[in-house]
Amino acid sequence: MTDNAPCWQDVLIELRKIIRATDLQSKRVVKACGLTIPQVMVLRAIQELGDVTVKRISDNVSLSQATVSTIMNRLEERQLVERIRSNTDRRIVNARLTTQGNEVLDTVPSLLHESFINRFDNLGSTQQQQILAALQDVAGMMDAESLDAAPLLDIAAPTRDTQEV
Repeated sequence: MTDNAPCWQDVLIELRKIIRATDLQSKRVVKACGLTIPQVMVLRAIQELGDVTVKRISDNVSLSQATVSTIMNRLEERQLVERIRSNTDRRIVNARLTTQGNEVLDTVPSLLHESFINRFDNLGSTQQQQILAALQDVAGMMDAESLDAAPLLDIAAPTRDTQEV
């Protein structure tokens, strides 16, 4: 805490640092592999789950089905995924990684939330609960309790197409 500034200013500075760290990591990911963090999350979910529906991907990455569908369109345009109709039920469409999709995933750097999880898991249970309680209090003070937020740190990456997700 700075000597003359009220404590709330220091709290806001720390929040801005968290937002900035998230933004910088998002830019690093885009620069390294040309994908946004949500696109990486979708590709990883497909890799992990195999041939999979948008609904299962959506549940796995905590994004809406509409968002996942939009991401899937972008990934399909880039030939990183393909959509395959089920042989048993033609109404079911599964996503599958292409060879190129698997190759791109090999270029993805560690995501910010992955290093956070490792460090957080190394804390004691009491400290973890204290951090959670403090952040819940902060979210409440910012009237953010009801905002929809995925459990992964994410910020939209800068793109030429502002519609891109």
